[in-house]
Amino acid sequence: MESKFLTELAVQEVGEGTWQLLGDLKYQSELFNGIIVAPVGFLTDFASVPRVPIAYTAFGDRAHRESTLHDFLYFTALVSKVMADKIFLEAMKARNKQFWVRWSMYIGVRVGGSKAWNEHRKQGHPNS
Repeated sequence: MESKFLTELAVQEVGEGTWQLLGDLKYQSELFNGIIVAPVGFLTDFASVPRVPIAYTAFGDRAHRESTLHDFLYFTALVSKVMADKIFLEAMKARNKQFWVRWSMYIGVRVGGSKAWNEHRKQGHPNS
């Protein structure tokens, strides 16, 4: 099974830094062994890259589809955090993101994603 996005990303900004899906975002994952669907209406902030100039220049606006998928996996706990992070990496590779971009962003979610993962488990999210 080839890992790939089956639909385009269609979003509309609904608040400062918050975007809403206008159509389902479908991703076929070899790791998941199936199709993951982030549904129309799902809210995302894309990649939560710190607004530090060098970091944001290097990694901001680099992986919107992949980040939306990753947000969906974090918010729903469809898979474990470890698997969500691996699927994020897989999706970036499937979209031919440069090696240094995908691995830097992957390390970022592995190291810094626990806070977001845990917060969503405690309090839910507007997507729930």
